[in-house]
Amino acid sequence: MDNLKRLDLNLLLTLDALLKDPNVTHVARKLNLSQPTISVQLAKLRKSLDDPLFLPGPRGMRPTARAELLRAPLGQALALLDKAISSPGPFIPGEALNTWQVIAADYCENTVLLPVLKNLRFEAPGTRLAVLENANSQIAQVAGQDKVDLFFHIREESPQGLRCRMLFSERYVLVSRAGHPWLKSTPSLRQFLELDFVMISPDGGGFWGNTDIVLSQMGLSRKVVLSVPHFMFALFTIATTDLVGMLPLRLVRDNPQLQYFAPPVDIPGFEMNMLWHEHLHREPAHKWLRELVVRSLQESENG
Repeated sequence: MDNLKRLDLNLLLTLDALLKDPNVTHVARKLNLSQPTISVQLAKLRKSLDDPLFLPGPRGMRPTARAELLRAPLGQALALLDKAISSPGPFIPGEALNTWQVIAADYCENTVLLPVLKNLRFEAPGTRLAVLENANSQIAQVAGQDKVDLFFHIREESPQGLRCRMLFSERYVLVSRAGHPWLKSTPSLRQFLELDFVMISPDGGGFWGNTDIVLSQMGLSRKVVLSVPHFMFALFTIATTDLVGMLPLRLVRDNPQLQYFAPPVDIPGFEMNMLWHEHLHREPAHKWLRELVVRSLQESENG
């Protein structure tokens, strides 16, 4: 690398051009420089490399033995450098072999990734998808490791410092099994409070959530008798028992085993975000993946 410190890259471009066509006039025209400038650059090259490089011949200049030794490696090195700094070519999904890594809770696996998977397998069949699940307390730590392509998380708990796009807004509904003996229509507040609830506690063991916060502000409380860490177990429990739950609409609206009602109290919903690192923002393959997620969700919403 010490040798490179003594040379201007433009001098190497001039040398490469002269090796291809040892004519100062032609090279000056090709590089859009004056003939005196080419002559000055050639003088600098001779001094830096301690070799005349080109000597007079019967048909103009001819390269020295040292210059001939430089011809192939210099051309290859400049070609590699040009490729390295060139803009990446277009991403071709059908030829891609990427392994994508995303972080998503089981709610997002069903409401976000499942609609995406069909299009991903059809458009980029050579790619693979790894779904990683982390507790809320670990997401910020993982986000700082620059190893994950996409994060799916609610806006209020999303790590700072990541690019973000809101995918959709979600609302909560009261869910029970179809044919629940105590739920034939939207319950009153009194009936709501008499139900036995299951709730999701992602970090485990919690019996207090957004619904309980709203009720407490009204001086009321409900009966939470089961706390589970995953939505899928909550759905199975609700579908096979008389327990009910306050769950996101997208998770239950197409399940024939379940019925749902608007709750008698206004429970704030949430925004689902897609997040990614800044260093991936302009990468063609990653841009395609993000657009695929958005397009797949739009198609899912439109049926």
